Amino acid sequence: MSASEENRAKSRVKGRIKRLGIIAGGGSVPERLLHACDKSGLEVFVVGFEGQTDPAIMEGRNYMMTRLGAAGQIINTLQSHDIRDLVLIGSIRRPSLAELKPDMRTVQFFTRIGLKSMGDDSLLQALRYELELEGFNVHGVQEFVENLLVGPGQVGRYKPKKADWGDIDRGIEVSTHLGLMDVGQSVIVQEGIVLGVEAAEGTDELIQRCIKYKRKGRGGVLVKTCKPQQDQSFDLPTIGPETIRLCAKIGLSGIVVQAGHSLLIKPQEVADLANKHKLFVLGLDLKEKRHAA
Repeated sequence: MSASEENRAKSRVKGRIKRLGIIAGGGSVPERLLHACDKSGLEVFVVGFEGQTDPAIMEGRNYMMTRLGAAGQIINTLQSHDIRDLVLIGSIRRPSLAELKPDMRTVQFFTRIGLKSMGDDSLLQALRYELELEGFNVHGVQEFVENLLVGPGQVGRYKPKKADWGDIDRGIEVSTHLGLMDVGQSVIVQEGIVLGVEAAEGTDELIQRCIKYKRKGRGGVLVKTCKPQQDQSFDLPTIGPETIRLCAKIGLSGIVVQAGHSLLIKPQEVADLANKHKLFVLGLDLKEKRHAA
């Protein structure tokens, strides 16, 4: 889809929606979505979670702040505000059942799906199905925020060197298999050695953990890909300025993300930081997959 076609599709979606429910986790993407809705005049109702969502984004808005296990309260509140369209966005630390404090609606949901046997993607797909049964339409954040998806090509001045492509290919192979098993989206590879893979801790913790395993020589590559079976409305791989800072801190050479299936936060700041630290940031189309040294 061309950029103009994508923008027309977004306009059609936004034109049909009068009021949007935003179920917001942590990070900066929920705030960016809220700014985009303000700019377009789209009315929003925000659901935030105690200990996870920044309370500052609620200021001046219709919202509720609750716990993750309050599914019945959340659904009833959204329906009472005539919300039919939803975006689920932002990082959520997956709690234990003890932390969740589930209400009856949440207990019924987990009883049906078997929480302990599910990875994040399977859980999100089940959640989407439940929300659709309740009459909601679930949308991806990229339908409302312009220029959020990473396109193919470089972000910034630097590109991979010939020696980096072996690590990039290895990273894509490993991250794709991780995704198929619904484990994680990210892997760090140096000189063909997998230094670490993402599990429950998230990408930032993965990067910091790998500082202990880095070898001398060319720094290594962070590769983030979308899970092959992933619902494009949820949990797309995301990089932003903090990703660049952490990669620079441990001496990585660059970052590769899947073009068209990954989110880029603050692209100009990302490009400036990548240039400052001489890191390459590359959006790669895995269907066309291939390198030019």
